[in-house]
Amino acid sequence: MSMVDIYTDGACRGNPGPGGWGAILMSGGRERELSGAESATTNNRMELLAVINALAALKRQVRARVYTDSQYVRLGMTEWLAGWKARGWRTADRKPVRNQDLWQQLDELAAGHAIEWHWVKGHSGNPGNERCDALANAAIDALLGLN
Repeated sequence: MSMVDIYTDGACRGNPGPGGWGAILMSGGRERELSGAESATTNNRMELLAVINALAALKRQVRARVYTDSQYVRLGMTEWLAGWKARGWRTADRKPVRNQDLWQQLDELAAGHAIEWHWVKGHSGNPGNERCDALANAAIDALLGLN
């Protein structure tokens, strides 16, 4: 099983507001950049969509290291998801899980891979994170007709 390094980031101008996401997949000296945008969304949805689209782009089962600056994504996948599912998609305080549609999609996509989830501090000079942030913001600019 090959190893893929995946960097992801989401951005939002206003929360909610227009948002974008970016992802970079790296394996065997090759890189692939992905990005997209939505007109009315939240930052958390963009963070989730970055990982969802990266995993959806994989053609076979892989070992992956996912690097995200979103503790929401990392903790959701490593600590919260099992409890949400056990409680019928309710949080510990019995409220419906926000972004359940995306969490279910991410859970399904992640299930086919061996994934390590890593947190990186955003806007701290990490090259992969900075490139994903630029991709996300360029996608917002394109959506808004600013470029």
